[in-house]
Amino acid sequence: MTDAEPPLEGTPLIKPSTTDHPLHEAVVEACRTVFDPEIPVNIYDLGLIYTIEISAENAVKIIMTLTAPGCPVAGDMPGWVQDAVSCVPGVREVDVEMTFDPQWGMDMMSDEARLELGFM
Repeated sequence: MTDAEPPLEGTPLIKPSTTDHPLHEAVVEACRTVFDPEIPVNIYDLGLIYTIEISAENAVKIIMTLTAPGCPVAGDMPGWVQDAVSCVPGVREVDVEMTFDPQWGMDMMSDEARLELGFM
């Protein structure tokens, strides 16, 4: 068994999203309809959605995390995201992958989420 190679210096820990795809904003808005049941902020603004990849065939792959690995909805939330994004007109398929690398931190929240939670 070999150890995994560390990321090259300058390589982002989070893969960039496909922001130039025509469906990107609609997929983001669909993600914003999903809320962490313990925090009254949507999962997109919490920073739980790491990557949204959209292919030329309108297949969407989402890489997301949770606020903590032991989150009580860990088994449910990817399905909630898949259901929300599947309803976006034009989306052909949705694959949601869970990761804990990098680990989520409060610095990943949007300014809107920080304001809503009283951190600003």
